[in-house]
Amino acid sequence: MKPPWQADIPIEATVFEEVRLQTIFDCCKWDPQVEDVATLADFPLVLNWETWLELAQLAEKLAAETLAAEQEILLQPHLQKHLNIPPAIQKLWQHPSIQTSPKAVRVIRFDFHFTTEGWRISEANSDVPSGYIEASGFTNLVAQHYSQTTPLGNPALALATAIRESVGEGAKVALAHATAYTDDRQVMTYLAQHFQEVGLQTYLISPTQLQWQSEYPLLLNHQSPTLIDFLYRFFPVEWLPNLPKASGWQRLFSSVQIPQCNPTSAFITQSKRFPLVWDALKTPLPTWRSLLPETRDPRQVRDLKDEAWVLKPALGRIGENIGILGVTEKKDWLKIQQSAKQHPEKWVAQRRFELIPLLTAEGYFYPCIGVYTINGRAAGAYGRLGSRPLIDATAQDVAILTKKTVGE
Repeated sequence: MKPPWQADIPIEATVFEEVRLQTIFDCCKWDPQVEDVATLADFPLVLNWETWLELAQLAEKLAAETLAAEQEILLQPHLQKHLNIPPAIQKLWQHPSIQTSPKAVRVIRFDFHFTTEGWRISEANSDVPSGYIEASGFTNLVAQHYSQTTPLGNPALALATAIRESVGEGAKVALAHATAYTDDRQVMTYLAQHFQEVGLQTYLISPTQLQWQSEYPLLLNHQSPTLIDFLYRFFPVEWLPNLPKASGWQRLFSSVQIPQCNPTSAFITQSKRFPLVWDALKTPLPTWRSLLPETRDPRQVRDLKDEAWVLKPALGRIGENIGILGVTEKKDWLKIQQSAKQHPEKWVAQRRFELIPLLTAEGYFYPCIGVYTINGRAAGAYGRLGSRPLIDATAQDVAILTKKTVGE
């Protein structure tokens, strides 16, 4: 099967060092290396324009199906117990009257892989998708060195624009995140730059800095409390119950007065166990069913040592604790398998697909293209390259470009 992309020639070393420094200092990429591995690829992945249109359309269909399914599951609490949602959160979703602010902004990133059977997705990053620095800043810097190509979009700018359109220029936006983590802080700092460029006021905060007055959050600072117009949450939903009760984190699940990105209902489809409730839904999911490999509760798999299955934690992120026989280190694989046997309700088994590797100047890599949708519309792509058929924290970030069309 002919790959729908190609690796372009690398940028000359001294020139790429400038790109790297710009990415660090101008785009806030403070972790350009993981252990001994440089995380920024010095060449772009050039995608056929027709392929991008196909992926964009698929992502938009997935987004529409995702939102419809979330609303149905939100109104059926008995289904939530199958998703490994923490009890403290399930309790907050027991009331069918819960709604989302009409001014909420929704971002989802669907991770696409090219396989021997065509395009497949491995997951939807529904709750707190990241990759904005690499998909926007780094990609734009790389594109400047390939005159016949162009980026597929700018998700950071698209997000900023969507929020401004929701609450208006001059609105006060709080970017709530785990302030002690550098990898989270860098993303918030970068996004704040874009928010400010479109006329929004920004506040980088911890969720504990919010105090609720009726249904509205106030930002506590050293001067006077500030009423927030929009909350951008870069703090996983499953972490919220760990916050002090006095922080009022529960209000994030019930207040319709404050628009959020993402609303907490996004957590429903963040769970890898989402496919286990499909057959109980009235919502048709044709795109999901065609693109996501068969997914089962581990108890429904006769032999978890069968190489045809991949083990994934229901609430895993960044490729952590994924068990692939022959790919995952043996000691880690044994731990994962044991955990899936002991706590199957926290895991899924997913049918394994065969990735088609990409030949580059540095050898073979396994690409993944994360397609962002913002309020249902495709908004850009986040590229990563794995040295093995697993995308995790050691994967390289790669700019995804396409050939310019005639007349550009």
